[in-house]
This record gives sequence, C-alpha cells and structure tokens, in this order.
Amino acid sequence: MSHTIISCAVTGSIHTPSMSPSLPVTPEQIAEQAVAAAEAGAAIIHLHARDPQTGRPSPDPALFRVPVEALRERTDAIINISTGGSAEMSVEQRLAPARHWAPELASLNMGSMNFVFTAAARRVEHWQHDWEEPYVLGSADRIFANTFAQIEYTLAELGALGTRFEFECYDVGHLYTLAHFADRGLVQPPFWIQTIFGILGGIGAHQENLTHMVRIADRLFGADYVMSSFAAGRHQMDFMTAAALNGGHVRVGLEDNLMIARGEPAADNAQQVAKAARILRELGREIATPAQARERLALRSGDRGAVAGRSS
Repeated sequence: MSHTIISCAVTGSIHTPSMSPSLPVTPEQIAEQAVAAAEAGAAIIHLHARDPQTGRPSPDPALFRVPVEALRERTDAIINISTGGSAEMSVEQRLAPARHWAPELASLNMGSMNFVFTAAARRVEHWQHDWEEPYVLGSADRIFANTFAQIEYTLAELGALGTRFEFECYDVGHLYTLAHFADRGLVQPPFWIQTIFGILGGIGAHQENLTHMVRIADRLFGADYVMSSFAAGRHQMDFMTAAALNGGHVRVGLEDNLMIARGEPAADNAQQVAKAARILRELGREIATPAQARERLALRSGDRGAVAGRSS
C-alpha cells in the first residue's frame, strides 16, 4: 500500500491576518497550530513567521524559536523553513531563518515570477493594519526574484548546513531550471519537488497541467524525484486528491487556502490535515510517518534536534 507524505504550510506571506481569525500570527499561535497539524498526520511542517505586533511577514530568526523548539520537543515532524518569506525581502533576509536554525528542509523557489494576489483584497472589508492593503495590491507591480545566481547561492549556503530542499515549481520552466542545477551537480537526488498551481503568474489550476508537470518531471528526472502538489484557494482539496491519484504527495494548510469547504472557513491547520488524511485513506493510501518521509527524501537522521540554532 502506498504511503503518502502530507505537508502542512501553517502560515505564510500570501494571506494577511485580516482574512481569517484562524490564521496564526504570534510565535505561540504558530507553534500550537504546527504541533496540532503534526499530530493530525502532517509529516512535514512548512514555517514562515510574522511580526506579532503587526502581523507583517518577518525574516527574524528569533520569531521561529518558539515553533521550531515546540516541533522538536513535542513531535517528530520534519521542519521545513521557508526561504521565500516575502517578495519585499532581500535574499539575505529570506535565508536568515534557515541559516540560523539549520532545518532538515528549506523551501526554494525555482524561478523569478509575477506572484499576484490582488484578488484577495476583494474579500476584506476591514483591514487590521495599515500595511496590509498596499502590500496585497502592490503584488501587481512586484517581481518575486529568484535568479539563477540567487538559487545557486541558496543551495551553497544552506546545503553546507546539511539542509535539503523542497524545490517549489510554479510552472513547467521551473522543472527545467531544477534539471539545470542537477546537471551541474549542485543538487543531488532524490529531488523533493513541490508543484504549485493557481497562483496568478504561474501555471493555472487545471488538472491537465498536473498531468503535464508529472510527464515533464518523468522525462527530466526519471526515478530520481518525489513530487508533491497543491493548488491555492478553492482548488486545494481537488488537487490534493488528483495528486494522490497520480501517485504523488500532498500539501495543505492555511497559507494556501483559508477554507475547509466551500463557504466554510477552516478552524485551524489541523482540520485541513485531518481532512486530507481521511481522503487519502479512503483512496487506499497510508499516511507517511515523519520517519518514512525522512527515508524517502534522504534527509539526515539521528541529529534532528541537535542543532538548537546557529549564528546568523
């Protein structure tokens, strides 16, 4: 029976606090939701941080301490720290949390792109903070920069710590970018590829696009990759199911979708993980444990909690 890895993106830089009271903001809230998501079946927990006073995305490594330590002390989950942060952050800022905490995994976006989420503003009647509305509307005039030089720098800086990567691919060209770095010997298999659908500026949330991404990944990487998939917003659970039916792995979480069903806000991240696990089991899949995910992704073992934090 196939074992499916569930990732959970607990909080992120796309959605703003105004959009849902369920979205965790403080380190303590993020920690509690991260632990609950792991207990519900998520083998991998994907972390961003926010300024607890303003809710603004933050690259401050200190804000990751509470969730990182909670996950290490209370769960066996794989910690995946974002290097995406925000398109407004410099590369050095975006790398700071993963450089400090040396997680088993770090996300790495595989190309510069338009990353537009202005439509989210239509759903907000009252903004909690002054920065939120211009931040959301400003996405129409920002490039999320992930140049080849920046990607190579990230691989070198975090790879030296023993961190491996979740390669985030928002379009077909990003798979070819990953193949370029693989051909140069700068990344080693198995490649953990996260294909992402439905972000304006990336590949659309049509399921034939998932089939196409799988086909191209097969051509480029053969048996040397492990693919997970998710779609933003209302397509989340449909794509999760389609990914599993294609033999892949899945990601859910409030970073990607604030709802548990059409018209029904999710209470927390664990509720989405529990729903994903239930659907997967009904499809005949077993839910991968963190240990099984570590083995499949060739992550380091035995020293998961040994690095309490490194100098920035």
